[in-house]
Amino acid sequence: MPSTHSPRARNQTAREAPTELPPNAGKAAAGIAIVLVAQLMIILDATVVNVALPHIATDLDFGPAALSWVLNGYTLAFGGLLLLGGRIGDVFGRLRTFWLGLATFTLFSLLGGLAPTSELLVTFRALQGVGAALAAPQVLALLTTSAPDDAARNRALALFAAVSSGGGTIGLILGGLLTDAGSWRWTMFINVPIGLAVLALVGRYVDETARRPGRFDVVGAISATGGAVAIVWGLIEAPEHGWGSWQTIGGLVVGLALIGALVITESRVAHPLLRLGLLRSHRRVGSLVLIASFVGAQFSMFYLVVQYLENQLGWGPLTAGVAFVPLTAGIFAVSRVTPRLLARVGAPTLMVIGSLGGAAGFLWLSQIDSSSTYAAAVLGPLLLNGVSAGLVFMPSTATVLAGVEPEHAGAASGLLQTFQQLGGAVGLAVIASVYAANAVPGEFLPGVHEAFLAAAILAGLALASALSLALRRSPRAAYAVGAAD
Repeated sequence: MPSTHSPRARNQTAREAPTELPPNAGKAAAGIAIVLVAQLMIILDATVVNVALPHIATDLDFGPAALSWVLNGYTLAFGGLLLLGGRIGDVFGRLRTFWLGLATFTLFSLLGGLAPTSELLVTFRALQGVGAALAAPQVLALLTTSAPDDAARNRALALFAAVSSGGGTIGLILGGLLTDAGSWRWTMFINVPIGLAVLALVGRYVDETARRPGRFDVVGAISATGGAVAIVWGLIEAPEHGWGSWQTIGGLVVGLALIGALVITESRVAHPLLRLGLLRSHRRVGSLVLIASFVGAQFSMFYLVVQYLENQLGWGPLTAGVAFVPLTAGIFAVSRVTPRLLARVGAPTLMVIGSLGGAAGFLWLSQIDSSSTYAAAVLGPLLLNGVSAGLVFMPSTATVLAGVEPEHAGAASGLLQTFQQLGGAVGLAVIASVYAANAVPGEFLPGVHEAFLAAAILAGLALASALSLALRRSPRAAYAVGAAD
């Protein structure tokens, strides 16, 4: 046996535990931190205004259904343009596109905070979403290219996951704190100093990526975003004009026609935003439908429960934000054990259990009445929804990405994020429309029962998708990331 003092042993020790950092480690660490701050800001903006919704509704005179546009204006633009944003980064460079997107996001955060009317606020929220769609797809690429070695890259990806998973709850708490201490407008103003700092520093610490010349699928981007906007508009306008009105039917018909144009376009262009080949897998399509339906149902939690806590129970925005901590705690706790459960029972079983739990949680919330309390009527559903989401998201994500060739991994990831965002937007439109159709001016509770039942139906659609995967179950290995499709 060789001595531990031999040259060979010393070389092994040096390789296993390096004593010197790479020459650019300090710059790389700073670059990673700066990019992660921007990612946190983008994630926060999806939820930071939620606890301020009752104050926004009062200040700018939003109706019950129209108020959902404060969330959906951002979500639709973000989700509809994500794939185009990723393509622009390929062609013009990730850092340049990130900078442009973040500058757009910061500018319209400022203007959104200054908006004097409901129409301008929704417009500026949508333009915030455009900026987010340009910046967000570049984050992972900049993180991986900034890391000096594999260990640093893994740490950066772990931090990215932590920021993305915890950002929603941080946004609710921060939004409550800002609204309590000042005004709902500060939920948008807070982005300005952070955005300016990142814009000033990112070019010093993050290097530009290689550019890959090519064409843009502008028609595909317009069709995807326009189709989603038309469908959501038709759904939200239905309570006011009627389900048989030309506004409602026209919006849905135009939306479906644009989605059809998207499919035709993507089958013909040389550089499609949406690779239709990714949709040939039953498992992938079923998982995407499941994710879109479950996220759409979840939006009822953030939209309606916040208003219940503030309008019905009289809680302040900060307290309402803190009230959502059990949901995130459930997601975090279950996500620690989900990989082991996935290996033991398989993805379809976890997705069935999670979807069933989500539907049960929304049925529980549909029982809220004037005598309900947070402890009896809300705490349990929040915990159940968090646990259920933890069982759904990781297995469904793994199934979507399974069997994807390395050169198409970015397209599959973008497809996943797009379904998440647009599923949330359409789901919220359905729920807000059902609520508005049964609402009574000046009262919160009328319409809540029906709205949460609509959320339960969406979760039921997720359950049906999960069951279709379970009934056509393939060998468990086929649901692991990297397995053959």
